[in-house]
Amino acid sequence: MVAAVLDRPTLVLNRNWQPVGVATVARALVKVWNESARIVDPADYQLYTWDDWTRLSPEDGEPIIRTTRNSFRVPEVVVLSNYDRIPKRTVAFSRRNVFKRDRYTCQYCNRRPGSEELTIDHVLPRAQGGTSTWENCVLACVDCNARKANRTPEQAHMRLRKKPTRPNWKPVYAAYGVTIDSWTKFISEAYWNVQLDE
Repeated sequence: MVAAVLDRPTLVLNRNWQPVGVATVARALVKVWNESARIVDPADYQLYTWDDWTRLSPEDGEPIIRTTRNSFRVPEVVVLSNYDRIPKRTVAFSRRNVFKRDRYTCQYCNRRPGSEELTIDHVLPRAQGGTSTWENCVLACVDCNARKANRTPEQAHMRLRKKPTRPNWKPVYAAYGVTIDSWTKFISEAYWNVQLDE
């Protein structure tokens, strides 16, 4: 159980409070212990050092880390003390990430039938030289994929809702199966406040 808690994801913010990565709880705690990061309480945005955090009492029902002497709360967000850059990250091309990019929605009929009824479609079919890349693959429901078959959308008289592109990295693409609700406060804030390229 302790190992499972230590492997949970923790959102990592740079010192400007922009998301820059996801670390395990164990790695985040090492950063806090080494004083290269502080823990952020998502409820009130208060910052905690290692000593401050270990003195807090865990609330009922929340995940905890038990030691031989006491128990303390599992951090969900940490902010780095000195790092202010935003690293360039690429999102791995995988089935899971295509589903996330396309929001579990068929890119032809715009329906959301459920993941078991969605497939990955090659816009330019492999039979016509299409490749498995971000720019050539989209989600399609089973019916639309069968209707399109080995044709392009134009040949099948089907409209593609959105041109497929490589997504920008966000914490949602990190390789963890756990969703942390408190992250939305930091991810949405970064979305609205980050400087856009010209």
